[in-house]
Amino acid sequence: MLKTSLIASAVMVLCAPAFAATTPVTIRGVVSGTEFTPPVISNSPGASAPSKTAASLYQSAKVCVDANDNGVCDTGETGVLTKADGSFLLATRTPGPLVAEISTSSLNNGKAVTQRMVLRAPADQVSAALINPLVPARIAISPLTTEIARMMDDDRISFESAKNSLATRLNVSADTVLSDTTGANADVLKESVLLSSRFAFAAKMVDRRDVSPAALAADPTATGPAITMKEAQLAVMNLEGIPRYDHVFLIVLENKATSSIKNSVYAPRINAYLNAGNQFTSYYSTGNPSEPNRLAIASGDDFGITDDSAFNCYPSGTTAANAIEDLPLPPGVSACTNATNHNIKGKQNLFTALTSKGMSWRVYSESKNPGADWRKDGTADTTIVAPDYLYTADEPVGAIGTPGLQVRLAGALYAAKHNGSVFFQNVRSSPEFLANNRTMGGGQWDDALKAIAPAGWNIDQFGDDLASGDVGQLNILEPDQCDDMHGVTLVGTMPGSTSTSTKAASDCAGSALIYRGDKYTDYLIKKIQASPLWNNPQKRVAIVMMFDEGTATSGFNSCCGWNTSGTPLALGPLVKNADGTVSNEVITNYKQGNKGHGTSTFGVLNNQPAAPKGVVDSDAYSHISLVRTLQDMFQLADPADDWSYMNRSKYTQKFIAANILNLPEYAGSADAHFDAVRPMNHAYVIPDGYVQKNGYPTIKQVGRDADQRNGWALK
Repeated sequence: MLKTSLIASAVMVLCAPAFAATTPVTIRGVVSGTEFTPPVISNSPGASAPSKTAASLYQSAKVCVDANDNGVCDTGETGVLTKADGSFLLATRTPGPLVAEISTSSLNNGKAVTQRMVLRAPADQVSAALINPLVPARIAISPLTTEIARMMDDDRISFESAKNSLATRLNVSADTVLSDTTGANADVLKESVLLSSRFAFAAKMVDRRDVSPAALAADPTATGPAITMKEAQLAVMNLEGIPRYDHVFLIVLENKATSSIKNSVYAPRINAYLNAGNQFTSYYSTGNPSEPNRLAIASGDDFGITDDSAFNCYPSGTTAANAIEDLPLPPGVSACTNATNHNIKGKQNLFTALTSKGMSWRVYSESKNPGADWRKDGTADTTIVAPDYLYTADEPVGAIGTPGLQVRLAGALYAAKHNGSVFFQNVRSSPEFLANNRTMGGGQWDDALKAIAPAGWNIDQFGDDLASGDVGQLNILEPDQCDDMHGVTLVGTMPGSTSTSTKAASDCAGSALIYRGDKYTDYLIKKIQASPLWNNPQKRVAIVMMFDEGTATSGFNSCCGWNTSGTPLALGPLVKNADGTVSNEVITNYKQGNKGHGTSTFGVLNNQPAAPKGVVDSDAYSHISLVRTLQDMFQLADPADDWSYMNRSKYTQKFIAANILNLPEYAGSADAHFDAVRPMNHAYVIPDGYVQKNGYPTIKQVGRDADQRNGWALK
């Protein structure tokens, strides 16, 4: 009789309208996440340590039934605090979506919480757990369930679709994304770390009463109403109009202006990709030669460096202040000829910023001498010989020149000046420096390098990483100096001949060099596009084709962070002091940098079928704008606080206006828009009467683009 009554009661609950319980329902659950410990970076031997990530449980988090589904535990909504093991029991007559408010009074694995965060569980997740009211399933409220709720809000999709999409993106079962993080694999834990950072930032936006994005869309000068929690959790995935991507691949090519590549018969493949994807047609380098640009791509500044000297070059007379711990200058050498310090100490850069937030980076370099030091240039090796090839369908990517010529490995095919990770002391001293500098194959010397490589040396780690998915959030791809269109002098010998040629043998010079670089770029793009990563539609992946500098021959042709019309007077970049005042940092020769070298080609492809295609954005951007864009993409800065952006990427038009007395290099600016920094989002609508006053003289911006779409948009 008792059994029959229980069954009848269960049937009544199941047949009743959703969540219209006549008696209290007990919701059983746990609030779960991750505990992330950033890496320790020290110049003392053995003192550095990698980051750590562990599954975690939140104690004293307030869990409530979110009756009005606004992402907040409002007054009157039934709530309880989680126990030491993160668990909660919540009795309610009106089950619905759940909210867990984690405050600075909560504990994460027993440790103090430093930033408030709100997590959610959708109503359908709760409903599924209560199918058997006699033995309700345990509901996990986690960053992953919050992401499912956010996706439902953003894309107007069902719970099942959002759950399955997230599971597909992480390559796990649907049950896994609804479970607590205990026992989760490394990819799920990493995603939990990244989502936790986003959702904590969303709570910060709510707490400081940022203006509602809907209100700003209607009126950019609006001062209210304040952003809601659900709006904030959407906004943190699209900072300054730059959506969150999972992985970005920057293919960095060399020394070709826009005029040399755009519509060139020697670069048919690159042009096809530009036309198929999105392109930024006023993209400026920040210096000349290569090294200043690589620093700018990595950190948003060149720190006054204007040459290609090694990282262990520093001004004479300041040895103690500029000591290089990991690779001193050779005995008897006190300094290099340039007076600027090439070892960048204590400066923000994308490499350390990513690792500090639980993300990863890679620099993939082609034609590296096997086993050699990543911090030093490659060296010529007459024992490493590769044949030159006729152009045939099955030829290697490189080598389309003189048939039958045996080509020795040239010096500096791997150039340390092209590896931005080398110049920052805090990157070289980090635990992941060696692991994150990896090889990239596909070129002319692969077979010859394999023949002399030490045991365990992988000629093409990039290929293996694409297959396994073990790539970084940011991946910088550096072809060798033939395949990147830079060019080097090769030494060639015809078989059976004792004479050698020291001219640019093969196709490592002239127009053929562009064709070679075009082929290698095509090879890399096709390799990425054939990977499981690219073909997982729930992964957001971008490929960038870009050049480090153009070929301007006169004047200063920079933008985005420097007045090109005069000699700057400032001693160095702005810094905010502990007392809130602003001053100029002293950096030797700083005023010599940031002067640019004209425009170069910049194109973006992504793997999202619904993303805009064919966008042409002619607003002025640069490497510094790219750094700001990547900081937004990976949530490394706060758009409400320009000071949170690294180095010169903080120099927006608003920032310059607020600090103009400390920025004499801007006092004579003829074009504040052109000289300022902005993310590459097409958000700035250029006035119809605007005529660009600065910049490269052959491509002045006049009025707005007819197409105002965002080239980074995902939908």
